[in-house]
Amino acid sequence: MKTWKLLMAAVLMACGLLHADERRLSLEAYRDKMEGGWLGQIIGVCWGGPTEFRFNHQIIPDEHVPKWTPDLINQAFGQDDLYVEMTFIRSMKEHGIDVSIRQAGIDFANSRYGLWCANKAGRDNLRFGIAPPDSSHPNFNKCPNDIDYQIEADFSGLLAPGMSQVAIQLGEKFGRLMNYGDGVYAGQFMGGMYAEAFFSDDIETVVKAGLACIPPECQYAEMVRDMMAWHRENPSDWQATWKKAVEKYSNREFLKQTNGNIDVRLNGAVVLLGLLYGEKDMDKTVVISMRGGFDSDCNPSSAGGVLGTMLGKKVLDERFIGKLDRKRKFWFTEYSVDDLMVVCEKLTLAFLKANGGRVEDGGTMVIPVVKPSPSPYQPSWNPGPIANSMFTEEEMGRITVKLHPAFVAQRKGKDDPTERVQNVVNVLFPGWKTSSNAPDMTPGYVENHAGRQHVLRTHPLDKETGAILSRTLDLPENVTALDIVVAPQGGKGDFTLIGSVNGNTVLTKKIQQIGDKNEYQKVTMDLRPYAGKRVTISLDNHPDNWFCEAAYWAELTIR
Repeated sequence: MKTWKLLMAAVLMACGLLHADERRLSLEAYRDKMEGGWLGQIIGVCWGGPTEFRFNHQIIPDEHVPKWTPDLINQAFGQDDLYVEMTFIRSMKEHGIDVSIRQAGIDFANSRYGLWCANKAGRDNLRFGIAPPDSSHPNFNKCPNDIDYQIEADFSGLLAPGMSQVAIQLGEKFGRLMNYGDGVYAGQFMGGMYAEAFFSDDIETVVKAGLACIPPECQYAEMVRDMMAWHRENPSDWQATWKKAVEKYSNREFLKQTNGNIDVRLNGAVVLLGLLYGEKDMDKTVVISMRGGFDSDCNPSSAGGVLGTMLGKKVLDERFIGKLDRKRKFWFTEYSVDDLMVVCEKLTLAFLKANGGRVEDGGTMVIPVVKPSPSPYQPSWNPGPIANSMFTEEEMGRITVKLHPAFVAQRKGKDDPTERVQNVVNVLFPGWKTSSNAPDMTPGYVENHAGRQHVLRTHPLDKETGAILSRTLDLPENVTALDIVVAPQGGKGDFTLIGSVNGNTVLTKKIQQIGDKNEYQKVTMDLRPYAGKRVTISLDNHPDNWFCEAAYWAELTIR
């Protein structure tokens, strides 16, 4: 049958009825594969969710791999590696596929979901008035090689079957909102794989197609070439390849300007681990990418999405997708799964037309073959000049989500952690002073933590010296206590809260997560013995074991 198809294609080309520089994909096949791509993402992130960042620099043991249950699929609607890319889709739906990068930045600035790392840094810059592409420039964003655009770039290939150049261009628009250098190339690589997965059922072909979309001299490309070579050396031993990958990509040369465990090159290697060793099986692909650790829900989501595009929805096991709520909206978006199918097809047809393609009468997309042209190589550690790009007053008026005054004050502290903390203290807790803070965990203003908004994060100076908040004041005669509402980092993070008055310790309490959920704790410090006196109150965020020692302060109330 395959030989017959090849002969027919040769005859049609000889007769001028089929062009070697065109590809064909029926709309039915496109819909099946596009939906398979979305569902693959959803399966991966839901399955890996309970393991996220719980296993770093170690393979997740078999016994810690969550068991898939059919209702797990509906854990997807609050996942950042799904809802963020829907903001980009909406920008194109509302403003057209040629939406400007500045409008895309305004739309991203107006998003209301929680963000972290490069995404948060980029969105904060946008809300501050730094327009793209400067919102991701290393001068303003200290983690440009974090995983963020890699986990959001799926849309760029799903909207561009066989059109890898479109995926590259979308990376230059949306990826530049928060990432730079390898952080952008990673997303363009992912988009290129998705675009090719509509046409190839060979994993190596798909990976090479993604590789062709990024600068060959970038570190991300080096990682991809390494992973393919190590797979050829050990085609049946994924753990041997995992060991080589972690050993190489965890060193300083591959952790430039990232938050380490969410480095885009390190986690990109784990995505490829699942694809190369998963044997085109959704279970194996997702589990291997999950067991690779680090961002172990995002990585299987990327791998599952590429594979889902290759396989199509029709091949996916009913136990994965049978209980999916197709009408439920993703957090802070206007889209359900059914809505996505409609808007994605409309955008795909728009990209097809804009790039010289067409839909023939029989319902077949005819897609011109264009050799991808990667973006220029510009690593984040040797960045190009800033564009001095700021939003105009009119554009700032269209950004409806305004920065909290504590964030604005923090920006004046630049890179000095103690100055940043003091600027935030002046807004959130007027009258209090901070001692020196270490730069670890970026002390200062935190928009959201453990269910509370607009809080202060401090961090001990070293293993022996805490970060101290202090205040000198005259207590009224009817004073009773100081109420402190505080939280740890969560997980295994903890610290000791030491409260003192005039140098006398009156409170010592270990602050750590209780149970499975990190929550704020109310601690009361008795002030009745000091009523009517002038006192200096000190609250020490004191280190315990030098692991996630930050304190999060929500309230300091004298009553």
